[in-house]
Amino acid sequence: MESKKYFIPFQKYFLTNCYLWTILGPVSARKREGGRKPATYLEVARLAKVSAATVTRMAAGGAGVSKEVSLRVRRAAEKLGTDLEKKKRTRIIAFLLSNRDVLHPFQGHILLGAEAYCAANGWEMLFQSFRYPLFGSYPEIHLPQIVSRRDLLRGIILGGTNSASLLRALKKRGMPFAVLGNNVVGDWQPADCDVVSSDDVNGAYELTCDLVAQGHRDIWFIGDLQLPWYRNCAEGYGHAMANAGLQPRIKEIHTGDRELGYLAARSILNTPPVTAVFAGNDQVAAGVYRAFGEAGMRIPADISVVGFNDTEGQNLYPALTTVREFPEEIGKHLAEFVLERITNPEAPGRQLLLPTQLVRRESSAALSRVGNIVQSGVSVPDPARGPSIGDRNSG
Repeated sequence: MESKKYFIPFQKYFLTNCYLWTILGPVSARKREGGRKPATYLEVARLAKVSAATVTRMAAGGAGVSKEVSLRVRRAAEKLGTDLEKKKRTRIIAFLLSNRDVLHPFQGHILLGAEAYCAANGWEMLFQSFRYPLFGSYPEIHLPQIVSRRDLLRGIILGGTNSASLLRALKKRGMPFAVLGNNVVGDWQPADCDVVSSDDVNGAYELTCDLVAQGHRDIWFIGDLQLPWYRNCAEGYGHAMANAGLQPRIKEIHTGDRELGYLAARSILNTPPVTAVFAGNDQVAAGVYRAFGEAGMRIPADISVVGFNDTEGQNLYPALTTVREFPEEIGKHLAEFVLERITNPEAPGRQLLLPTQLVRRESSAALSRVGNIVQSGVSVPDPARGPSIGDRNSG
């Protein structure tokens, strides 16, 4: 019996294979060992035991691919010498400034540090301002469109004030990010993220101990404890007061920094006694200066004032005793962590805690030099000491 021979028309064969080559074709210019042709998406999919569509999604950014499946696909691609990152290998990351003013001095210095690190390492940075509900749930967060552009964006630095819900949203999308740890609101696990923080708890502790060493016993803290950076400073302040056997006194008002300082200071003058005020940041201290100046009180002759973050300390009169943080260093390390996360997406989270520095200036003094302890809400200054803050400012 004569055997039958089967022929596939050349045109059909050519078109079929061109189609497969387009959809499942090689994604790397490198050849595998032994000089074989580069692996296709289909070969990677077979080895990882997933669909070719899943490999395609991984190459496009990994949206909707679980961590377990993502790891299988990456290992299969690595074994076959396939570079899934090639098609989205731009060198751009974004700085996302969340829920803070664009001209905020502390955040601005973080941005400068991050940009400097990126430029030194051949990366570019986009800036995006973003406001969203801090206390909302994950579905209520509408991410900026740029976050979905995995063909353009490789990672994100989270500056400003962010919620745990946003961190979960970015993790779900598989977007590499690093976050400023001092400013995260809500229940989150720092060990699961790349985090850079300033040691504000210890800085506040050291600053309060310095006031105690100067003889101050009636020290008030001013801040909004709904926000984590104030809460951290209040924690350090509270530890120092407790260790000294003193009663912590906290004045909390929920409003903007300068207005918070002004209103809280006015309130403290009617809640005696007080010899020193710890303002939760330098902007709050500026509001405190204004309130005490209007009341005719001298700093530090009548009352000592200290701040935190050293963004405005030298611009106030008298120059403000404060705690210096290092925002540009924070920015550099945030950028470093994002770039490392892009290179090694399966590595465990990294956390870095940067120290602070106590900066003593003219706004605080030993209690023996303080002429008044506010006891009745009205300070009686000594004319021999010269003009009050209000007099200086008005001149």
